[in-house]
Amino acid sequence: MSTSTMLSVPDLEQVYDALATAIDTAGPGKSELFLVKLALLNANALGDAAAFEAQVAAALKDL
Repeated sequence: MSTSTMLSVPDLEQVYDALATAIDTAGPGKSELFLVKLALLNANALGDAAAFEAQVAAALKDL
């Protein structure tokens, strides 16, 4: 990933807050469905299946 596409720390904090709020809004019964829908929307926006798979692998590390 090039540095030109990386978010700043304040932008990452904004994204984190939006994600946390959305997960809370979806509720425990729908939070996993929400996260799958969000991942698919972001994969489509990224437009690169291999890059998305690499991000999935990175997110799974050290859980």
